[in-house]
Amino acid sequence: MTARDVAARVRDPELPVLTLADLGVLRDVRVADGRVLVTITPTYSGCPAVAEMGADLRASLHAAGYADVEVRLSLTPAWTTDWITEEGRRKLAEAGIAPPARIGPRPAGPVPLTLTPPERRVACPRCGSHHTTELSRFGSTACKALRRCADCAEPFEHVKEI
Repeated sequence: MTARDVAARVRDPELPVLTLADLGVLRDVRVADGRVLVTITPTYSGCPAVAEMGADLRASLHAAGYADVEVRLSLTPAWTTDWITEEGRRKLAEAGIAPPARIGPRPAGPVPLTLTPPERRVACPRCGSHHTTELSRFGSTACKALRRCADCAEPFEHVKEI
């Protein structure tokens, strides 16, 4: 198994239904002179799971026989939810977590921010209804919000668009 294959199977510590590859944080895996160099871009610069991701990558690669492993962080370009693969989006929905909408290309330079997030219709991952409301801007992690479906009455998490 290649180093890329091994790294691509490592699960995200905060969203274990996804691999780091599904989530789009696994940016590059190179092998040169017996050394594996893995580059990851965390979902945000203060992500508390970065150390765990690095440790899991090193442990998986060591277990696969790669003795010399270095994990590097790259904060540019900044991670976006558009990097979540279609497979990752499917896995999120199957786990009852609403995947983020696609944002599309971003303009170069500073991104204007507002204090109020834009209201958007989020489909319930259980019944597909768009009659959902946000209960809390923050869920179990900073990148998720807590919502409830008005039709099936089930609460669910939604990965926020970044």
